[in-house]
Amino acid sequence: MHFWRKKWLWIFISLLLSTDATAALNYPIDGYGLTGIRRLLRLALILEGEVKGTLPPAGAQKSINEITLQLTGERGVQLAALPPVDPVLQSEIERLFPNRDESYSLALLEISEDRPVRLALRQADRQFPPGSVGKLAIAAGLFSELARLFPGDPEQRRELLKSRMVTADKWIEYDSHEIPIFDPETNKFISRPPKSGDTFSLYEWTDHMLSASANAAASIVWKELILMRGFGPAYPPSYEQEKNYFDTTPKTELRDLAASIVNDPLRAIGIAQRDWQLGSFFTKAGQKIVPGAGGSFGTPTGLLQFLIAVERGMVVDAWSSLEIKRLMYMTARRIRYASSPRLNNAAVYFKSGSQYSCKQEEGFTCGKYMGNVENYMNSVAIVEHDDGRAYMVVLMSNVLRKNSAVEHQSLATFIDKILSN
Repeated sequence: MHFWRKKWLWIFISLLLSTDATAALNYPIDGYGLTGIRRLLRLALILEGEVKGTLPPAGAQKSINEITLQLTGERGVQLAALPPVDPVLQSEIERLFPNRDESYSLALLEISEDRPVRLALRQADRQFPPGSVGKLAIAAGLFSELARLFPGDPEQRRELLKSRMVTADKWIEYDSHEIPIFDPETNKFISRPPKSGDTFSLYEWTDHMLSASANAAASIVWKELILMRGFGPAYPPSYEQEKNYFDTTPKTELRDLAASIVNDPLRAIGIAQRDWQLGSFFTKAGQKIVPGAGGSFGTPTGLLQFLIAVERGMVVDAWSSLEIKRLMYMTARRIRYASSPRLNNAAVYFKSGSQYSCKQEEGFTCGKYMGNVENYMNSVAIVEHDDGRAYMVVLMSNVLRKNSAVEHQSLATFIDKILSN
């Protein structure tokens, strides 16, 4: 990048962050200034026409000031427990499923402005392997540990997220998910699986975990949480201290500590163990170092409770809940449920997870997201339209031999149409 252009860009971003001008600009620009996540700087440069790339959809271009928690007032207090099912909404939702696979399970909560809260449920207590949706539990654990280190001081928490640089090593083995890598000095951009030696801030690893759904990033972040709990005010440890900690701490202690770190924040917001539990690391290497505990599963009810707690500011505290919502905001390429064209102009806060496997079957060719042994697909989303319509949806399924990514996209379209009436 040319020196003067680079200097201008930094002055421009600094001015944005020190004035009310951010309200008229895009989330990636001011998001980069707060977090140092380089992926967001690239999006800002694309929006400014400085580098080539695909523009995010209109709904992905919100200012950071436009991302707010919707249920911090009396409406949120009323949602401390789920309301009764709304018979009209329930009937409209049920019409989507008579000719679809019996496995579809759903929890839907409308929270539109100036409209009554409405709930619809379908097999919402059915358990599914959560897949990458479970990474939201790691995010909750991260902000819980940050609050433990810096109670009452969110800016110190943010500074640690920005300044703690973590280099990938054996914990990432193995992961095929690609992550975005952008060099602000050269504007060079590549997308590839993480490899040993890659160095990112803890903020960036968390972003890779949620936006790119990288298993390697999930294991890196979870590992750091164990170190936060283990070293307390002495965190971060040196490389030698970290190695000695994992070499000498009994496996059973590591197992119990890891489970506590990611599951206790869920229990603290009222999610029962049967409704959501994260049991093991997302990489084989992580599972070898830290044994799993009890398996991973979730229900639409449990995941909807998490979304409600985020909007109420109850996941750790209001600052943490808002950061989690920002990290869920889809500025990267939209996939699966979130890829419905009807949502192009809507803000979508999203996480998905899949798990599929195949066996030989005459006349059937196995493909991604269309296994014939298992074919789990889970979508968790908060959708906000500019006209005030807003809702939360958790859709979980195990539809064999069909491309579930396409199926979830179609259902997103139908559900949004129902809620536009």
